[in-house]
Amino acid sequence: MTVSQALVEFLAHQWTVDGDVRERTVPGMFGIFGHGNVAGVGQALLQANATQPGLMPYFQARNEQAMVHQSVGYARMHRRRATYASTASVGPGAANMLTGAALATANRMPALLLVSDTFATRVADPVLQQLEHPHDIGMQVSDAFRPLSRFFDRVQRPEQLFSIALAAMRVLTDPAETGAVTIALPEDVQAEMMDVPVEFLADREWHVRRPLPERGPLERAVAAIRAAKRLMIVAGGGVLYSGAEEALRSLVEATGIPVGTTQAGGGSLTWDHPQNLGGVGATGSASANRIAASADVVIGIGTRYSDFTTSSRTAFQDPGVQFVNINVASFDAYKHGSQLPVIADAREALTALIADLADYRVAPAHARAAAQAKSAWDAMVDAAFEPSGADLPGQPEIIGAVQAAMDPADVVVQAAGSLPGDLQKLWRPRDPLGYHVEYAFSCMGYEIAGGLGVKRGTVAAGDDRDVVVMVGDGSYLMLHTELVTAVAEGIKLIVVIIQNQGYASIGHLSETVGSQRFGTRYRYAQSPDGNPLHADFERGEFLPVDLAANARSYGVDVIDIAPGPDSLAQLSAAVGTAKTADGPTVIHIHSDPFRYAPEGDGWWDVPVSEVSAVESTRTARAEYEQQQRLQRPLLG
Repeated sequence: MTVSQALVEFLAHQWTVDGDVRERTVPGMFGIFGHGNVAGVGQALLQANATQPGLMPYFQARNEQAMVHQSVGYARMHRRRATYASTASVGPGAANMLTGAALATANRMPALLLVSDTFATRVADPVLQQLEHPHDIGMQVSDAFRPLSRFFDRVQRPEQLFSIALAAMRVLTDPAETGAVTIALPEDVQAEMMDVPVEFLADREWHVRRPLPERGPLERAVAAIRAAKRLMIVAGGGVLYSGAEEALRSLVEATGIPVGTTQAGGGSLTWDHPQNLGGVGATGSASANRIAASADVVIGIGTRYSDFTTSSRTAFQDPGVQFVNINVASFDAYKHGSQLPVIADAREALTALIADLADYRVAPAHARAAAQAKSAWDAMVDAAFEPSGADLPGQPEIIGAVQAAMDPADVVVQAAGSLPGDLQKLWRPRDPLGYHVEYAFSCMGYEIAGGLGVKRGTVAAGDDRDVVVMVGDGSYLMLHTELVTAVAEGIKLIVVIIQNQGYASIGHLSETVGSQRFGTRYRYAQSPDGNPLHADFERGEFLPVDLAANARSYGVDVIDIAPGPDSLAQLSAAVGTAKTADGPTVIHIHSDPFRYAPEGDGWWDVPVSEVSAVESTRTARAEYEQQQRLQRPLLG
């Protein structure tokens, strides 16, 4: 076999086992072919599809970055048990996957990247699309994946494939180590012949590690919990990846401990559960942030504690706050100087806590405070969803109208701009996997490709739930070409484009740091003196870009909603229509970017210039310094 043929067949026989669940680790491969992989991995895929259909299904894509985004979307829907492989050519094809690799690693999501490389023999140096560094001739685009990958290796000789492939699979399926796994494949090595042991091609099972909590750390954690007066749980993505949502629900119902969720942990509890205070942190709810501010013990479950979760370390204000960090990765368990790390699987740790806290209940006063905070916030969200009757609805109204038209198990997908913050405040998850917001890398352009991966994931699981992508015009323009993929494969995907004529999120942030929305509007450039170097993008007319026409040109069904007082009713009806369609539908609606979601009392540390000739910047600096005083070192 060639190296490529051996690798393709090897991947087809890898299985992930998680309790009673057994599924293919790599159920298919995305690919865009160029001279670096067409005769290697491309030929191997052709041969597999011709001789053993279904062995390794191939899926065409339109952008290499989008291939990785689809893999991540699929992986999350399968709780990190499965993902796709992606093959790209040398040079720009490989470079286009760098953003996807970073996103996968930041989100701790498995994605297998087969990056083509230039000749190992260097027989024809320099080849097309090869880099040349006089100080290091061997350094290529593929080396840029090293800091972005949880595993990286290069197959310089055919016989290296065996150890590299096995090591790659170990990392891909390890819940503590997973992320982007990159195998660099020189284009000549891909086509080289080798003798392959049959053992290498046999079915192989990778059992997901679910480590139990050690008794000592667990006992110390339980003691701290029992001694606490104002407990709070921060539920992160690890709750969902380990399938621990039922264990979490059982624990909080037995103890009364209130819960705030991270972006990745959205859906850990249904929104209307009495202990669910909503999102916590910079874009969280006022209810969760109010309880976080007074918490003396915080139980973090499967969370990375990003700056958005901690409000840049201003969320937890109790002088003696302690962190009980339950995480399968010791790297995260020790964060915030925790002296109470519990390095274990989330579900196993929660099961142990349920037993050890069987007779425990939070203080009545704390329970009342949490319940009152939740009730007040729920009322604020209800008010935010009320239609204003304006020709241009605000984003909160749009979110409410979209969710009202969706079924409880449907999935909302988002990643960047102002939508993630508004969704964390306002979206009301009704299913553990119904809230999909990529917010570790917060990558503009993830939404449509990631949503396509989510939909592939539901279909593979025999699940007919709908997937609704909500995307602003800025993110849509970054990467929308996978709509063509949805059309080509007849994949049902609902995309709601919210047109606000610019970068709404950064525009709002720009105001808060005193930069007056500079460079965030989509307008014609105006030059007062005719010099293009003096162009002003702030005061010109709006650009006549027609995103609905753009989507329609790809063959997508499009519902274009004109501005008007009944636009929200039209939006809900459009989502209903899209749910009855067989293929992809784009819904286009205009919004007013100045209608904001209710304030959640969170803060995000974005440094403001210490000196400035601009008055608004000086004012913002003074406000920034006031917030800085609330930051805590959180050293334990």
